[in-house]
Amino acid sequence: MTRPSQRPRPRSISTLMNSVPVSVALYMGIVGGIVWLAYTGAQNMGYNWQWYRIPQYFYSLTDDGFQWGEISIGLVKTLQLSLTAFVFATILGLIVALLRMSGLIIGKAVAIGFLEFIRNMPILVLLYLFYYVLGPIFDLNRYTASVLCLAVFHAALISEIFRAGIEAVPKGQWEGATSIGMSKGQAYRYIILPQSVKFMLPPMTGEVIHLIKSSAIVSVIAVAELTTIGRNIISDTYMSFEIWFTIAAVYMVVTLILSIGVSRLEKRYALQN
Repeated sequence: MTRPSQRPRPRSISTLMNSVPVSVALYMGIVGGIVWLAYTGAQNMGYNWQWYRIPQYFYSLTDDGFQWGEISIGLVKTLQLSLTAFVFATILGLIVALLRMSGLIIGKAVAIGFLEFIRNMPILVLLYLFYYVLGPIFDLNRYTASVLCLAVFHAALISEIFRAGIEAVPKGQWEGATSIGMSKGQAYRYIILPQSVKFMLPPMTGEVIHLIKSSAIVSVIAVAELTTIGRNIISDTYMSFEIWFTIAAVYMVVTLILSIGVSRLEKRYALQN
């Protein structure tokens, strides 16, 4: 008796929407729609486009040689600010996660209190708190206040990533570490944390991207970074559309490069394990 030929199942809508070509097409369609709406609105306003002036804000060639433009300098400042804040946020987030999982009543209470306070605090209000309240008390300049604000805000999110990654490690690993005489600190250092990396990489990537984007908030206290420099250029040239489109494109390129790089790192780490 012959079996009826099996027809291939049609791909589900969710699978189709998650495919790379469809995702890219949707993304480009949305971006294209936004650009078209902005262009149409600018044309109706009689806006005078000056795209030819944009390259000078990336670089210029003068009698003194090659010179970086203001947007390029602003991008470097943004990356420096974000990297510094991320390092502090990672350290603080790990401490908060370990306190919450320590089993100590005081440690757990401090960690939960910190998380609840930061989660319910808008980042703009937190920035004002660091700069206008704590700044005069502890003599914090704009840059330091910005780094601390971003670090504290994102530490609350990163601590949950650490906690989820640590709890994802099988309990048998704890038992194995204990059976060979390791202390809790040694188990964390040599067994648990290295194995939790593969669970933490994807959400940590998202958090890095989130931090870079949220760093634009420090422009409200005039910290020299990409958004602040963009606002300064607009105040001098009145090229609102060109500058904001360019700034948005720079942020998009940076986040895409980070996403692609970490995606490859995840695959390489998975193959090694």
